[in-house]
Amino acid sequence: MSGFYDIHVFCCVHQRPAGHTRGCCADKGARALSDLMCRLTMAHGLRRVRVNHALCLNMCEHGPALVVYPDGVWYAYRTEADVREIMHEHVRHGRTVRRLLLDPAVTPLPH
Repeated sequence: MSGFYDIHVFCCVHQRPAGHTRGCCADKGARALSDLMCRLTMAHGLRRVRVNHALCLNMCEHGPALVVYPDGVWYAYRTEADVREIMHEHVRHGRTVRRLLLDPAVTPLPH
């Protein structure tokens, strides 16, 4: 193993101005959900997993959004249950959560 972390999770918590046409992850509860992901990582003793707040991941319409590296897997999540599922399935066991997946084959990039 090299580096400090085996898994790095970036959770968008970006705040756009009120009424912005694309919306923003912050207005959809991203900060609290990201904080839950951090707490779950600590509660499970996952010292080689790092969860960071990120600014815009450019998936505003689909968010809150997060990306898990080194896998490069993107998720849209809305609830604490979604966060717990991503933590259990992907972060802890390496299994993609298909129902929350932001798939580049079907999710259009913003203009």
